[in-house]
Amino acid sequence: MSTENEGTAVPSAPSAPPVPVAAPEGTPASAQQAPPPYPEQPGRASEPGQGSEPTTQLPGAVPAYLPGSAGPTGSAPDAGWPPPPPPPSQPHYGGGGGGWGEPPASGPQPSRKRPGGLMAAVLAAALVAGVVGGGIGYWAADRNSDNSVGGGSTTVSAADAPALKREAGSTAAVAGKALPSVVTITAQAQGGDGGTGTGFIYDKQGHILTNNHVVASAADGGDLTATFSNGKEYAAEVVGRAEGYDVAVVKLKDPPSGLKPLALGNSDQVAVGDSTIAIGAPFGLSNTVTTGIISAKNRPVASGDGTSDKNSYMSALQTDASINPGNSGGPLLDARGAVIGMNSAIQPSGGGGGGGGSQSGSIGLGFAIPINQAKTVAAELIKTGQPVYPVIGATVSMAEGGDGATISGDGGGGTPAVTPDGPAAKAGLKSGDVITKFNDVPIDSGPTLISEIWTHKPGDKIKITYTRDGKESQVDVTLGERKGDTR
Repeated sequence: MSTENEGTAVPSAPSAPPVPVAAPEGTPASAQQAPPPYPEQPGRASEPGQGSEPTTQLPGAVPAYLPGSAGPTGSAPDAGWPPPPPPPSQPHYGGGGGGWGEPPASGPQPSRKRPGGLMAAVLAAALVAGVVGGGIGYWAADRNSDNSVGGGSTTVSAADAPALKREAGSTAAVAGKALPSVVTITAQAQGGDGGTGTGFIYDKQGHILTNNHVVASAADGGDLTATFSNGKEYAAEVVGRAEGYDVAVVKLKDPPSGLKPLALGNSDQVAVGDSTIAIGAPFGLSNTVTTGIISAKNRPVASGDGTSDKNSYMSALQTDASINPGNSGGPLLDARGAVIGMNSAIQPSGGGGGGGGSQSGSIGLGFAIPINQAKTVAAELIKTGQPVYPVIGATVSMAEGGDGATISGDGGGGTPAVTPDGPAAKAGLKSGDVITKFNDVPIDSGPTLISEIWTHKPGDKIKITYTRDGKESQVDVTLGERKGDTR
């Protein structure tokens, strides 16, 4: 890409000095008179006229005229200032004669070249151009004297530039509108342990939506605070939490007036490639905004906080927006500023867990609970204080990767793998059956099956594809329910 400035080209400098023009034949001797000596007052200009100030011409350059050529007034310019250097006692041009300034000899004079006249004209023009240039420079410096040090700078202050207008759909506009409705949550257990996460205003009553693992440490008698983007801090309490969904609802104890809940979008309508904006407090850095796109949909994710063997399952929205520890519970927005997901988990570098003593950073693989699922869970938590899970009434192997989700031989603790008179039993499913599809979604493992089941509600009718003894079959299953996190 060229970085040249476009415009009128500047002519290149001549490779050799200009050759003086000879005076025409028959030029009167008086026209060849040597220029006068230095004036008595050096500060008095004699160009372009006696006692006159040079005029500033914008734009354009001051023209120089060759001796004998017509100037602006039709006559050759006065070359009396500055004067030429003293001549030699015996000039080497012409046919002899006296010294410089001596009256010329009588009679016809041969043609001779007068480099002195040309040099004087060029120097005079240069002087006038210099005076004009100096005047322009002073004018510019004078205009900017208030914005410079010493009055010599010609820089322009940014305050003089037109106001920057941000379009309604720009990242800055969306973030600026959403930030006042996003809070940094600090949870501290009675023993002093705790952490920092994020949440966002769910309704005008002061309910805040966040992740269960953000508030779990303060759920049983700990301290919970929410800090807004303006720095104001409010005490909060847990209303309800769903460990399996990794969703929790907290409420401000003394909510301020004028709360503005974030608008909720429709996560079912999200498309891969849609723009995303994540807001949170990564590593405690509150009010951090990052951007990306939806990288994938319906990504089965089993996540844990590294402190227990109980996982959460989600059919997640995957994004490459930078998400780090502390972003948990924060909103994932679309380009309009509507919430399409709640940031919940990341894939740490090296595939290791984020618990224990290490906290891995973002590698561009972040996962958010779809907002359609999160708001259903939140509504139940606000209403009853406990979650409700849809179930098929069968225990499946939790080994990841494979050809499907295999129904276990037993349910653990001496219970059957297929709950008697449960949804799976009514549909004819048995231990050893391998579930390969849940509606039209391929199932490769137990965690993937649970992630898909929990995107639905109790009472939904689902078509399940399974294999038994190498034969594929399909059955309809009406999902049952389980209340609370006891399994």
